[in-house]
Amino acid sequence: MNNKILVTGGAGYIGSHTVRQLGEAGYEIIVYDNLSTGSANALLHGTLVRGDLADQSSLEQVFSQHNFEAVVHFAASISVPESVTNPLDYYSNNTRNTLNLLRCCQKFGVNKFVFSSTAAVYGEPQENPVSESCPTNPINPYGCSKLMSERMIRDYGLSSDFKYVILRYFNVAGADLQGRIGQSSAKASHLMKVACDAALGNRPFVGIFGTNFDTPDGTGIRDYIHVEDLASAHIDALRYLNGGGESEILNCGYGQGYSVREVLEKLKEISGIDFRVVESPRREGDPACVIACGDRIREVLGWQPQYNDLDTILRTTFTWEKKKLIQPITA
Repeated sequence: MNNKILVTGGAGYIGSHTVRQLGEAGYEIIVYDNLSTGSANALLHGTLVRGDLADQSSLEQVFSQHNFEAVVHFAASISVPESVTNPLDYYSNNTRNTLNLLRCCQKFGVNKFVFSSTAAVYGEPQENPVSESCPTNPINPYGCSKLMSERMIRDYGLSSDFKYVILRYFNVAGADLQGRIGQSSAKASHLMKVACDAALGNRPFVGIFGTNFDTPDGTGIRDYIHVEDLASAHIDALRYLNGGGESEILNCGYGQGYSVREVLEKLKEISGIDFRVVESPRREGDPACVIACGDRIREVLGWQPQYNDLDTILRTTFTWEKKKLIQPITA
């Protein structure tokens, strides 16, 4: 069987961890990335083609040069606050560019697709844990742009022999346990990354955005999944599709939520640093609590997470961020 895979956004945070695991599993990988947030140095396997999904002709050229068995699509803009401020940029980069990619799949006969989606499609969930059957009602342009992409993928699948696995990520964190790669984008705004920056003196404080949510300690609760476990879900999804699996939409989370305060207190314990925390008003578009029901991904893909532990997630994040101080990441 052909094992050549196109990975869009493969030089980014989650993409680079997945590319490493794909390489270790014996896949031949072409990474298509504009390096706007990713780094070529994060690629431990595969061949990088620098390009933008908005450039249809360049994208078609890549498809014409390679006989891809499948596409794994990460490339996207992912900041909720930024999406509220610049919604059209998100519909351009996330929705339109997914359409460009699907057109190439159609033109060149690539019929297996793994898509990086988000729990943001659920909006403010009416129940927790959130199952895949829960209503999708995104409350920010980021979630809307991803849900629109999901619908395009689904509709194309209904009209053809195109098969897909849509993975709805919850909150991704952590880094490679050997410290080789991690979150390298200067624009990254993930809580754990920002908190590590504060602990290491790279920023004066870490903010808590909202202390009056309807949660036990008033701060937002999220289901944090280690990036290595998330990457392995993509490998499992490809194996599933290669084995003739039907199209699926699956949550990627542990089913365990932690509040912002819990995360910050645990990092203070791990780092031994009492960094400054500043309380601020809520950000527009932030739900109070989002926790995954991850039963189906275990059942359908046989996914077996290895790092469902807040301590491990935070320790690998902190170790990576300390390493970056010594060895700055460049593109």
